[in-house]
Amino acid sequence: MAEEYLYRTAITRLRVEESDRRLLKRTIDQFRDGCQLAVEEGFPRVTEKRTLQSIAYDTVRDETALKSQHAILATHRAAEAIAGVRDRWSEGEKASKPEFTSPTVPYDGRTMTLFDDGSVSLTTVEGRVRPDLILPDDEDGYQYEYLDDERWSVTESSLTARDGEFYLHLGFRRPKTEPTAEDGTVLGVDFGIENIAVTSTARFFSGREANHERDQFKKRRASLQQTGTRSAHRTLQRLSHREERQHRQRLHEIANGVLQEALDHDCSVIALEELTGLHDEIPDANWFDLWAFRRLRAYIEYKATAEGIAVESVDPRDTSKRCSECGHVAGGNRSSRGRFHCDACGSEANADYNAAKNIALKHVRRGPQSSRRTGTRQCALKSGTITANGTFVPM
Repeated sequence: MAEEYLYRTAITRLRVEESDRRLLKRTIDQFRDGCQLAVEEGFPRVTEKRTLQSIAYDTVRDETALKSQHAILATHRAAEAIAGVRDRWSEGEKASKPEFTSPTVPYDGRTMTLFDDGSVSLTTVEGRVRPDLILPDDEDGYQYEYLDDERWSVTESSLTARDGEFYLHLGFRRPKTEPTAEDGTVLGVDFGIENIAVTSTARFFSGREANHERDQFKKRRASLQQTGTRSAHRTLQRLSHREERQHRQRLHEIANGVLQEALDHDCSVIALEELTGLHDEIPDANWFDLWAFRRLRAYIEYKATAEGIAVESVDPRDTSKRCSECGHVAGGNRSSRGRFHCDACGSEANADYNAAKNIALKHVRRGPQSSRRTGTRQCALKSGTITANGTFVPM
């Protein structure tokens, strides 16, 4: 079995000599051109990285000044972008051929070397440059957590130009340590549209503000697309980047909140819905919602694993229809989108909160998993815990 890793990013500004600034700027521009050339070669059919590399590599090398490895990375980045467009098409959304405008270029082990003296060697279109990292004077700066810890090793990174400065997003990784979940407490998390996430401890992360912002972006995008000018197109690209940054930031905040709930309630497991069956439980979820759920799950997983908390998947089937009090399952239990009313026992609750409890209880009750027991015996609630046999223990 391949070893699994935790990944982190440390952003550092670079001290770049004037002569090197020109080289880095040109490298970024050439990489962007290389990505666009690869898209022209592969769109809309080719989404596999190695296939597009074999098709477009020679063109990228011939028509840009990129060195070999950056030409390869350009074809890979283009394949990812084409795959993203096809994913949107599969969900019935409109999407056009990718256009690369972001002033960013990736660096890997062949194109970047980090030195102990706080400098970094970067491949450019004309050899290498070696700027210094501008690190915090305070040794408690978060970058040192990864630079000074031998458990973390440098992995794929990226260079970005912004406001006349260059920033290196240094990627780090270290092997995952297996969290222990024996007889622990489970936090259940339900994903939704009105509430992006709700925990079994009754913490709600509303999606209303995010949905409102998304609607505003959508209206502005439609207006710019209708305008159709080159200036409008550039504005549209900037708007798309800003929208994505805001969405990612919001998802990071939600993931931090979920993790804090797990820590506050001494949970050893966070139980999340399997995304493969989520569309049946949330039939009105579109491609963006599913993208957000996948991204949120990834954020929760890597943040939780770093704290020694396991993240486990639960089949979401019937979690929205089952009463968390008596176990009765019926479509009529979901009296409205936001309310749950059990036909059998009369219990009432917020529908998302009821689903979050069901997710945790499913994990609690499913028993040992193969020889590696991830078992757990109680579900975290707002005011205590409940065991597999229904025994409530107040806080």
